[in-house]
Amino acid sequence: MLMDGDLEDGNLGPYQDRPRTFPNMRSKAYTPLIFRILLGINFRVLSLLLFLGFGVVFFIGAKTSPIIVFVFSVCIVSFLFSVYLTKWVLSKDEGPPEMVQISEAIRDGAEGFFRTQYGTISKMAFLLAFVILCIYLFRSTTPQQEASGIGRYTSAYITVASFLLGALCSGIAGYVGMWVSVRANVRVSSAARRSAREALQVAVRAGGFSAIIVVGMAVIGIAILYSTLYVWLGVDSSGSMKVTDCRCQLSLLLDIVLVLSHSYSVMWVAIPIPVTTTSDHVPLLLVGYGFGASFVALFAQLGGGIYTKAADVGADLVGKVEQGIPEDDPRNPAVIADLVGDNVGDCAARGADLFESIAAEIISAMILGGTMAQRCKIEDPSGFILFPLVVHSFDLVISSVGILSIRSTRDSGVKAPIEDPMAILQKGYSVTIVLAVLTFGLSTRWLLYTEQAPSAWFNFALCGLVGIITAYIFVWITKYYTDYKHEPVRTLALSSSTGHGTNIIAGVSLGLESTALPVLVISVSIISAFWLGQTSGLVDEAGNPTGGLFGTAVATMGMLSTAAYVLTMDMFGPIADNAGGIVEMSQQPESVREITDILDAVGNTTKATTKGFAIGSAALASFLLFSAYMDEVSTFAREPFKQVDIAIPEVFIGGLLGSMLIFLFSAWACSAVGRTAQEVVNEVRRQFIERPGIMDYKEKPDYGRCVAIVASASLREMIKPGALAIVSPIVVGFLFRILGYYTGHPLLGAKVVAAMLMFATVSGILMALFFNTAGGAWDNAKKYIETGALGGKGSDSHKAAVTGDTVGDPFKDTAGPSLHVLIKMLATITLVMAPVFL
Repeated sequence: MLMDGDLEDGNLGPYQDRPRTFPNMRSKAYTPLIFRILLGINFRVLSLLLFLGFGVVFFIGAKTSPIIVFVFSVCIVSFLFSVYLTKWVLSKDEGPPEMVQISEAIRDGAEGFFRTQYGTISKMAFLLAFVILCIYLFRSTTPQQEASGIGRYTSAYITVASFLLGALCSGIAGYVGMWVSVRANVRVSSAARRSAREALQVAVRAGGFSAIIVVGMAVIGIAILYSTLYVWLGVDSSGSMKVTDCRCQLSLLLDIVLVLSHSYSVMWVAIPIPVTTTSDHVPLLLVGYGFGASFVALFAQLGGGIYTKAADVGADLVGKVEQGIPEDDPRNPAVIADLVGDNVGDCAARGADLFESIAAEIISAMILGGTMAQRCKIEDPSGFILFPLVVHSFDLVISSVGILSIRSTRDSGVKAPIEDPMAILQKGYSVTIVLAVLTFGLSTRWLLYTEQAPSAWFNFALCGLVGIITAYIFVWITKYYTDYKHEPVRTLALSSSTGHGTNIIAGVSLGLESTALPVLVISVSIISAFWLGQTSGLVDEAGNPTGGLFGTAVATMGMLSTAAYVLTMDMFGPIADNAGGIVEMSQQPESVREITDILDAVGNTTKATTKGFAIGSAALASFLLFSAYMDEVSTFAREPFKQVDIAIPEVFIGGLLGSMLIFLFSAWACSAVGRTAQEVVNEVRRQFIERPGIMDYKEKPDYGRCVAIVASASLREMIKPGALAIVSPIVVGFLFRILGYYTGHPLLGAKVVAAMLMFATVSGILMALFFNTAGGAWDNAKKYIETGALGGKGSDSHKAAVTGDTVGDPFKDTAGPSLHVLIKMLATITLVMAPVFL
């Protein structure tokens, strides 16, 4: 599947004669169908089509709002900037032939696994789409749905189509993330031969390309769909509906926009409007796209995480601990599989996940703003609806400035003192933060000012500031617990000097401790943002404050107002890791490896930072997800559903089951890594025993065999935990619905599922924080010892640290990131199945 039978071709000559020659693992070049179609079009024809397309887009935008034109302009300029970044990165040389050969092996292995993995996911997606279609065709409808004209069949087909669209977009985002990483890694390796600063700049700009594309796709996609439907429905045109005069039609517009747009935020938008509208039907229409994106992201994260960590653990345990050879040594048969895993686990899966998450934040804030404007009878609600699009448009601009602020220096060289890469990245982040504060304040004054409450915009600007500060604190907390320049990781490294057991104990305690500060920060942020929104001066017809939920959404947007730069730092990690592997395998001078080792250690910190950042943004709005499900149940049950009493035994059991689900899912994900790693360990040991010449460079390792093992095993192992996430809430809700029917409690099933969702969200956030921080700390404790501290490489302390790193590998790159997606998956499933629980 991933490579030919030529991996052990004796015609390549004795290994000692060609120590830097590596087998070509390519079976055939792979490019997704959509890209093959585009590449097959004549360049002039394609340019003409793009020009016409942009013309139509701007025409529709001009008929909608000047705000939309601004968003379109920024996104297109950002795409042009990403093209510049791509050309700049690809213009860098790939280094000597041995580097190129290794890079091609990594690229072909990653693209081959991507093709097979996403082929499997697509088959499961079509099967699940058929199940969703059946559920929607036979589900009950509400009077509001019937009044809106969106019947059972229309709802079913739209939901299925949006589910498949969400899955497709998530897959494209994943491919974009992988595409750049497998081409930038060798260029970073080559740049490291000249200077550390240049290598850093290449890695950052390569990550910036992926980040700009992911965020820009989300923003322009939503903007195009909104403006298209605005014009199509004739909103505010002569003789047609008026946004300010007809709340029902505004709700219909928002419903259709959300059905087609890039949104996961189905869970956030079910805010009841006290008129007969289609807003109660929003979750049913929205959940398709969100479910599709979450579905692909979950399996991509599981499969990629199992792949990368099984190969990493197998390579480290046999290579480092048993044979005493360096990390990424060309004699290790599992090293190519390890490097391939960095791309399919950290790049492809993360791109799909973050695309869906960013789009979710945008749409949720759009609907919360539109709903609040309706309740407050604001004359022109367009500013509140389009506000998140503008925020992320500015995000593209300020993150681009932050990326460009990281530049190489003329007088640097390999022998020059190595600058601290983390300090350089932090400076870029500080620039982005300052610009984010300024542009966020400008956006709130421009779009959220209303004469009904002249000072409301300032309160919302403060909500955004709360979010920005929260993001910065999260980055700082994660850096403190995972960077070996700080005490926690150095203490963890010191514990390695007394053995493997003390290293594990210290790592677990560090991970547990690291959950405290983020939870306190999240708690303060939620309370502060909600209070600022409530006291903004915006009230409904009855005089009740209505800005609390929107204030929380604005804080979340503030937290994500630098998302493109944070995603850049995340993509920097696996690119730097791959670069270090290429340098080691191609046997470059130690001074070059020293540079890539430092970049790799910083990459571990930035990856952990991004994961903590994503968890924090999800936690900031978690209570909105819970309330949305309750609103959905209330709609179908035709009775109030305002609270869940955990003193009821069955409801309490539902909460326990939700927490148990998090632990069981984590256990299955980690054990999947363990079982696959065992296969890799056995294979690597077999090769060292049967081919003793490998250690003396007299025989070549069979890299392809290890790649094939982890590829097939990861695809097999991802099914079980993924199925658990999908099936559990359905089974629990249905069983307790039956119990409630016979005991006279018709809402029992819905209440049990609500408790399950609530407890799973809280447990999942804490568990993900623990996994991500502990895993990152273990990894960097090993990196710290490898710098020469506590005996350096090969010492007993180093061997203990390697053991800790292998324990932390499935934590930080498999279970932790998958839990973040699992929480969103549970929310979408409960909304899809809400009528089944009644």
